[in-house]
Amino acid sequence: MKKTPDQIHYNMSHIRNKDTKIEVELRKELWSRGLRYRKNDSVIFGHPDIAFISKKVVVFCDSEFWHGYDWEHRKDDIKTNREFWIPKIERNIQRDIEVNETLREQGWTVLRFWGKDIEKNLSDCADKIERTVREK
Repeated sequence: MKKTPDQIHYNMSHIRNKDTKIEVELRKELWSRGLRYRKNDSVIFGHPDIAFISKKVVVFCDSEFWHGYDWEHRKDDIKTNREFWIPKIERNIQRDIEVNETLREQGWTVLRFWGKDIEKNLSDCADKIERTVREK
């Protein structure tokens, strides 16, 4: 069923930028492992979803749509308002690269996970984070 522009606008305006399902799932897993972190730290460049301040490790939980997963193939899936969405998502991709580079220059270890990877392999994602934090 095709949605009206008003329905699409309503749906898109209600998408959260923090405390998303994938973030909460990953944070709960990390907390249950005894790992303590800051969430959505606005002091750190790029506002990481999870930050281990003393270890200088940050974690981003990226949703596939907003961060351009498999972008060269997926951008063809956008059928409406392409002149808005394609540049917006391409800018998000570029900003992710800039955030990674800046944080690494500042000595941070940056970990990024796609939402689908968190949903399907929560334990593996948490293992990687835990290993990284404990090694630092």
